[in-house]
Amino acid sequence: MAGQNIVVGLDVGTTKVVALVGEVDDRGGVSIIGVGEQATQGIKKGSIIDLEGVIKSITQAVEKAEHMSGCHLQTAFISMSGPHLSSVINKGVVAITNKEKEILPEDIHRVLQAAKVVALPQDKRIIHVHPRQYTVDGNEGIMDPIGMAGTRLEAEICIVTASATALQNLLRCLQRADIQEEEFIPASIASAEAVLLPAERDLGCLLVDIGGGTTEFAIFDQGRLWYTSVLPVGGNLITSDIAIGLRTPVEVAENIKVTHGCVIPDLMPDNEMVTVLDMLGKGSKQVSKKVVASIIQPRIQEILTLIRNELKTSGYRGMLPGGMIITGGSVLLDGLVELTSVEMKLPVRVGRPDRINGVSEATQGPGYATATGLVLYGAKQLSSLQAAPAGEKFLGSFLNRLKHLFQDFFD
Repeated sequence: MAGQNIVVGLDVGTTKVVALVGEVDDRGGVSIIGVGEQATQGIKKGSIIDLEGVIKSITQAVEKAEHMSGCHLQTAFISMSGPHLSSVINKGVVAITNKEKEILPEDIHRVLQAAKVVALPQDKRIIHVHPRQYTVDGNEGIMDPIGMAGTRLEAEICIVTASATALQNLLRCLQRADIQEEEFIPASIASAEAVLLPAERDLGCLLVDIGGGTTEFAIFDQGRLWYTSVLPVGGNLITSDIAIGLRTPVEVAENIKVTHGCVIPDLMPDNEMVTVLDMLGKGSKQVSKKVVASIIQPRIQEILTLIRNELKTSGYRGMLPGGMIITGGSVLLDGLVELTSVEMKLPVRVGRPDRINGVSEATQGPGYATATGLVLYGAKQLSSLQAAPAGEKFLGSFLNRLKHLFQDFFD
């Protein structure tokens, strides 16, 4: 890390790269001391299409964060997104062999390793493992079995996988930008760290992060990740629709979306107008805000339809009493909460990363949920490592070096 109590989150998104530098205090609290943001070049719908463009974007964002924080950044927790991400559920079983039949931390490690043994396509790599529940001697629904007595321990886990080539391309960009990954975190899990309330996780909720090129989808239940995926749609499609419908440059369409965007035409009065530049940027015309809303609404309804279909695909049969939490850079459109609540038949709120110190007002918006969540996730890992006995710290450091050794081997 850049310092003993420094955690860096690097969100490499379709529209922007955000580098956040967090300082962790003795009680695990986090203060943001550095922010770097750069428009992304070379990524389309979460997939890298231009290595040099992505390298430049990462480098510039990191340099801005270094300048603000006064830290030299070498490692970071990295977001991972794209339609190639998927999740699979698997189980593992081990016997408890010590004389006292007490479940120890090493038993948890063994059963998780056993659960990770799953047949995957050659082009897939495991990037994250999230325990869903444990079973001890047939008793299901156990969240933390350490210290319990038993002879048979079973773990059910959610395994998140990514495309091997996409992972290698991102690794090459990071290496060229002189950044080493601490860990790759699915963007949905990072966003959840920043915006979900514990009660929502426990009751069962749906997190939807609508970014520029992709929409992150994740279900949480009983405090744990139940399912996650990525949809290849995002706010850039809305911008494109406006640009085509009003025959105006994309930059102008984006400004209209951000400044005047609404998803329910009936909320807009007929007499409120927007100035729209032509393709050459010389002439202009007046268009009613109701017309703009009528262009936006069908695209939002299409995205919500895809979300409903993904909810069915997940196989989740719960009621989601925790509701639906929407976040990401494209969720500040007027009327979006109301329309989403009607379409999804769920209570809906906008998730904001506002439970962290030192964040400027600009970075408290939903568009910074993933980057903030990466820092919070990293802070938890740092606090856990600092609280561990010396032997476990050494083991963790050794396993981390071993991970990079095998990663280099397979690359």
